[in-house]
Amino acid sequence: MCVTPAGTIARPQDLTHLDRGEWINAPVPGTVAQALMLAGRFDPLKPTPLGQADYWYRLSLPAAGRRRLKLHGLASIAEVWFGGVKLLCSTNMFISHELTLNLASDRRDVYLCFRSLDSYVRAAPPAGRARWRTRLIDMPALRTVRTTLLGHMPGWFPSIEPIGPWRAIDVTDPDGPLRIESYSLRSTLQGRDGSIALTLGLSAPIDNACHARLICGGHEAPLEQHGPCTFSTHLTLSDVKLWWPHTHGEPALYEVAVHLGEIALHVAYTGFRSIALETGPDGQGFSLSVNDVPIFARGACWSSAAPLTLHADEPSYRDYLLQAKAAGFNMIRVSGILTYEADYFYTLCDTLGLMVWQDFMFANFDYPSADASFIESVEAEAAQFLTHHAAGPSLTVLCGGSEIAQQASMNGLAHAQRAVELTADTLAKLSALHRPDVIYVSDSPSGGPLPFYPRAGISHYYGVGAYLRPLDDARRADVRFASECLAFANLPCDATLDALGTAVAHEPAWRHGVPRDPGASWNFEDVRDHYLRELYGQDAARLRSHDPSRYLELSRAVVAELVTETLSEWRRIGSRCSGALVWQLQDVVPGAGWGMIDAYRRPKSPWYAMQHVLQPQQILLTDEGLNGLDIHLLNDSPQALDVQVEIVALRDGKVPLARAHREVRVAAHGGLRLNSADLLERFFDFSYAYRFGPRAHNAVIASMYSASGSLLSQAFYFPERTQSGVFERGEIGLEAHTECCDGQWWLTIQSRCLARYVQISAADFLPQDNWFHLAPGTSARVKLLRHDAIARHPFAAVDAGLRQAEKNSIEVRAMNSNQTIRLRSMN
Repeated sequence: MCVTPAGTIARPQDLTHLDRGEWINAPVPGTVAQALMLAGRFDPLKPTPLGQADYWYRLSLPAAGRRRLKLHGLASIAEVWFGGVKLLCSTNMFISHELTLNLASDRRDVYLCFRSLDSYVRAAPPAGRARWRTRLIDMPALRTVRTTLLGHMPGWFPSIEPIGPWRAIDVTDPDGPLRIESYSLRSTLQGRDGSIALTLGLSAPIDNACHARLICGGHEAPLEQHGPCTFSTHLTLSDVKLWWPHTHGEPALYEVAVHLGEIALHVAYTGFRSIALETGPDGQGFSLSVNDVPIFARGACWSSAAPLTLHADEPSYRDYLLQAKAAGFNMIRVSGILTYEADYFYTLCDTLGLMVWQDFMFANFDYPSADASFIESVEAEAAQFLTHHAAGPSLTVLCGGSEIAQQASMNGLAHAQRAVELTADTLAKLSALHRPDVIYVSDSPSGGPLPFYPRAGISHYYGVGAYLRPLDDARRADVRFASECLAFANLPCDATLDALGTAVAHEPAWRHGVPRDPGASWNFEDVRDHYLRELYGQDAARLRSHDPSRYLELSRAVVAELVTETLSEWRRIGSRCSGALVWQLQDVVPGAGWGMIDAYRRPKSPWYAMQHVLQPQQILLTDEGLNGLDIHLLNDSPQALDVQVEIVALRDGKVPLARAHREVRVAAHGGLRLNSADLLERFFDFSYAYRFGPRAHNAVIASMYSASGSLLSQAFYFPERTQSGVFERGEIGLEAHTECCDGQWWLTIQSRCLARYVQISAADFLPQDNWFHLAPGTSARVKLLRHDAIARHPFAAVDAGLRQAEKNSIEVRAMNSNQTIRLRSMN
């Protein structure tokens, strides 16, 4: 790759004057930023503008006849040259292209040129006046360019412009081994039977086409030939296993293959399920059902697994999605400010049982729906994506875009003025044509008199969060489905802070990752500090300067508390909310970003909080005021659950004052609500709502045990968050020790009194559980997994020298403990 001033080189022949040293090696798939970083000419943590230059890529192919070139993604204004002729000009980074080349000894160099985006938008003819403008994006002209908004949203994503061959480029020999060139596969569920429709394009004609067959699930059907290389067929499978979100059943998949005489070719994996949308008695809800079972959809919004390259590798996807599953998530949303993810992302969601809410790549702008060439490009983009993923069972919701109607509404436009034909009509029709089995919505948020009102349709709920509403607003807002929610500047763990270098308390390195909305006078650390004062009565500035370690601890704890209580409220029996997707799953830069997982792939406190309230078999506690405490037993699994429920109120975090238990059955895919007084069968002021005299207890624990006596789930309630024994540090009898069994390290923790927010810090290990409460006299055994943080960092090439915490050491503490347990090094 080489860099040239914008517009100075018109064609590859004009590059001959360049010195050899001006060319650098460039990975593909990859980006200009990545290539420059690897050459030591770009720092992604302190990015410099890239959109003012042109970038040329050169590839020399072996001279051996015909070659087929498949270019799966070129960002953003790209040309393809061969033999001195421009074969392609692409202005849509989301479209794949296919070319055929005839190689000769003097004609075997392929050139890609990525033209300056700045120059392109200056020269482009106007596309009509936009009805509104957004401050979230730094280049208004991007409304007419089909490129990701990543790199153009200051305040949370680094200003790394997306340029280059970000998707793979395949070079194949048309006369090589027989392979599948293209296919269209659709799977549908009809009663208990699965139906497959396949159209197949091969790279060459075959002999004995009459023996070509489709094989799936022990069934087969002959392929009907329509041309030398084109076939189709239809196959019905009786009584198929259904695909479920992993929280509700098994995500069963079937392999689809074709047998062409002696040749067997894998086509894809597919699954069978039904998706339905229920709107409730008032017609204002948004509730998803899978296989006729209502699903509480929970998870997070994806940000980017590869902020530098945009195209992540398989291990990166696997790491993040396995962590999502472990936390109890069953849905991931890919929002319209991002990119369509790589094939492996969707394949892994199919395999793991994670539903996908997929936005088309539109957000915030008033897009030029009347521009014929723009709409033609969008139609090709959508059709390619939908056809390519037509068989994936994880695809559950298709959404026209993100915050388009919201931007229009907040700019004062009336309902009739804010309609966008692109999302309301064009994409709706394409979705219905290619994926009629998937729910389509025009925009997120949408519904209600204003699109962002939470008690109708889909909302981006930031009442608890950016709008600084009290915790009870989560109920008052009557959220029906939050496709975004609970955004905070989430502090990473100590090991990550040590890697970044904490410098001084008032200006630590992690603050560079704190997100903010452009134009706002506040950032999301201010939001977190607000709740530090409201819930814990702490002055953030004073605490940060006088006791930095306590500030970090309480800042992590308060976000965990906000997440726990809000999601418990929405998931409780009787709530009208049917889904919540937290903003966001992962950080894109090191620091205190929105992510539940930091840039070194270590979970943060809110990730563990979600893990504690989102499991398929779950107990929850909610404060119902004068109605006491409600106990909610949830069973998402396909089998009925026999459990013993226990509730206990503790004085001084250790002495039981009231205790009750009961054996109950929770139906499959069901739930049960019990009242604390009904369980105890007498009055006890569990929630301290009546205030008859001094409060006698400082904690309530509700536990759900299996029929065999094993603990399935536990919930904790504190009548006063800052009361003695559960907030201030004191002697609680905290103990911990490590052991190694068959090469696996375990940490066992116990406490004489209730331990609130037990924290495990380990530079080289990821604890499978953390930020949990520990009941008095009990123990927790936590698996410790090895973790190579630096090797996994997306910007590792530029920060591998950053200071690391002492390796192999472990610290254990609790929010209300005055001691920190330091364990010896582990080898």
